[in-house]
Amino acid sequence: MLSRIVRFAAQLLYSSFAWSYDAVAWLVSMGQWPAWIATGLEALPGGFVLEIGHGPGHMLERRLRLGQPTVGVDLSRQMSRIARRRLQRAGLRINLVRARAQQLPFAAGLVDGVLSTFPSEYILDSETLAEVGRVLKAGGTFVVIPMARISGHSFVDRAAAWFAHRTGEDRLPPPSLAEAFAPHGLTVESEWVQLPRGQVLRLIGRRQGVRVPLEVP
Repeated sequence: MLSRIVRFAAQLLYSSFAWSYDAVAWLVSMGQWPAWIATGLEALPGGFVLEIGHGPGHMLERRLRLGQPTVGVDLSRQMSRIARRRLQRAGLRINLVRARAQQLPFAAGLVDGVLSTFPSEYILDSETLAEVGRVLKAGGTFVVIPMARISGHSFVDRAAAWFAHRTGEDRLPPPSLAEAFAPHGLTVESEWVQLPRGQVLRLIGRRQGVRVPLEVP
């Protein structure tokens, strides 16, 4: 019951309450959110990157400030507005597209990397993975940050870790994850990135050199 409430609240954060997303993210991570999402940036290759579920646009801003070509995709109108304002204030190019992850409006073999940080279940949808495999260049990289754990020793950190455990937010992805990636030309490795007050799970999928032909319905 509690986990369902949390999922419903997460849906609201991407719609009606998108304005509060950053504050909630800071609260649930006990201020570690910027460090958590940075672990995704660190694993990306050079070149053109597509971010699926760009949210408020923090990752886009970081990469674009460094002159790294990046486009963000998100279905949420509210998040698109927030990210657009962020990039406008920074004087950066507005590289935003409203689209579903299962129907990416990009040519096959276009991007060097795909990134998604703390996405919902759609990221493991077979249609999403097929689209990621399609748009990635051979040898390209797919980076997913699915979860993080707080391991600080302060009372506040311990309380936050207990809440995450009770709501299932620290639940590991299923062991069949590699099987989900494989049909779409992606091999995947997982690793825990150690931070001062927590650990972040990072999945790195790599596009095989030989493209897998798409099934035509």
